[in-house]
Amino acid sequence: MSGSPLSLESASTPPDATLGKVLMSEQDPCIASVATGSSGSFASSVALGSSAASGSSASPGSSTLPVSSASSVAGRRRRCAVVGLGARARMFTEALTGPYSDRIELVGFCDVNARRMAVHNGWIAADHPGRGPVPAYAAEDFEVMLRRERVDLVVVCSVDRTHDDYIVRALEAGCDVVTEKPMTTDADKARRILDARRRTGGDVRVAFNYRYNPVHSAVREVIAAGEIGEVGSVHFEWLLDLRHGADYFRRWHRDKANSGGLMVHKATHHFDLVNWWLGTQPETVYAQGGLFFYGEEAGKRRGLARPYARAHGAAAAEGDPFAVRLADSDVLRALYLEAEAEDGYHRDQNVFGSGVSIEDDMAVLVRYASGASLTYHLTAYSPWEGYRVAFNGSEGRLELLVEESTWTRPDARDDGASPVMHGSAVGDEAGRTELLLRRFWERPREVKVGDGAGAAEAGHEGGHGGGDVRMLADLFGPRSGGDALGRAADAVDGARSLVTGLAANESFETGLPVRVRDLLDV
Repeated sequence: MSGSPLSLESASTPPDATLGKVLMSEQDPCIASVATGSSGSFASSVALGSSAASGSSASPGSSTLPVSSASSVAGRRRRCAVVGLGARARMFTEALTGPYSDRIELVGFCDVNARRMAVHNGWIAADHPGRGPVPAYAAEDFEVMLRRERVDLVVVCSVDRTHDDYIVRALEAGCDVVTEKPMTTDADKARRILDARRRTGGDVRVAFNYRYNPVHSAVREVIAAGEIGEVGSVHFEWLLDLRHGADYFRRWHRDKANSGGLMVHKATHHFDLVNWWLGTQPETVYAQGGLFFYGEEAGKRRGLARPYARAHGAAAAEGDPFAVRLADSDVLRALYLEAEAEDGYHRDQNVFGSGVSIEDDMAVLVRYASGASLTYHLTAYSPWEGYRVAFNGSEGRLELLVEESTWTRPDARDDGASPVMHGSAVGDEAGRTELLLRRFWERPREVKVGDGAGAAEAGHEGGHGGGDVRMLADLFGPRSGGDALGRAADAVDGARSLVTGLAANESFETGLPVRVRDLLDV
């Protein structure tokens, strides 16, 4: 392994990272492998019978960033490094060594854990025989890597609370940045990123893959076309099933200091969608939330608690449908179980054990600058997975239903790229997608997406409804013209999605409404 020798005592790792220094890297488990030869950038086409839908410009204050258009620097491929080599990073490493390797060269890995970097290099070698390993660097040698490997672009997939550190240091070294969501976990860190971007002139892209899901693009087109008039209110319910929802309570996300809680780590996706769909930004937030289902107290109260700290090797975990079995998955075994000796991180903690400081049931009320309001609810213990969104307008209503799974099998196991299976992978759990336009005085019409196929057929083309593949094409592929939908998300977009969750967290504590501008003026 090239680069400096790895040390567990990382100068760049915050001092409170004793839970594994952590894991620079495990992100949202909804992962899909990116196949070599994936399609180029995508613009959805929406058919509304006699009504024509058109795109609109990006939301106020945001910009379409030329990360992909600058993929050739002085006649050479851009040189890219990935920091944080957990499960989510695999999507990027496969893209950068596969379909986009002619434009971008993957030249560096950086992590607190040498084993995880070696695993990724093993996967790359298996997919691309004859290709040499990506140089691997310890976390404390981040700047050394940037200099030695002449890095132009940094992809940040580390633990959420460390994002700002790597983003700012990369910008100050003259690099552009692509960061996983959420951009960061608190207002001070968001200000650091925004200040560094202004000071250095570097580009920051936030990987909001949900913007690239064809059905979500269709929603934006319908609203922008004025099909339901002026939007007065949005009702948004997101349900995580007993596999996916539970997984946030097994991992580092269960500690709010690491993730900001689900209002930040997960709901940043959803708040960004509303900002983008409506072309506005939040002004006031009121919220209530708590730990209702998971955690030690709730587990004991409902008779679900079992006496184990982590599932691996624990007899008490046998037969527990909430336990994840790392040894049963080649991916989880290699990335986490066999890497534990280096950082002590346990990927399979008891969801009804101690140490859970995040909420699992949250209700949020938001007022936007446009005058619209949002009622939002996130539940992390649902029997099915998916979401419902409804937009009430001055000329009608638009309704989106996405059933990612209709029920949850307790014995479903996956050894693919995703640590958590979803309904579309299990088969008999798979649901449907439906987008309905209900204009005043007219029969409801189903919105057709893409080539005329129903929205139900548009939702399962790879990770995040096909959003991952399309986002990667936009980030790393060639661009021909602009994107009328304004799907590229920059640091301002990242901050505006983050601040709704931060305000909700404060409202949980105080019981009072929170003015967004008092937290972060963006």
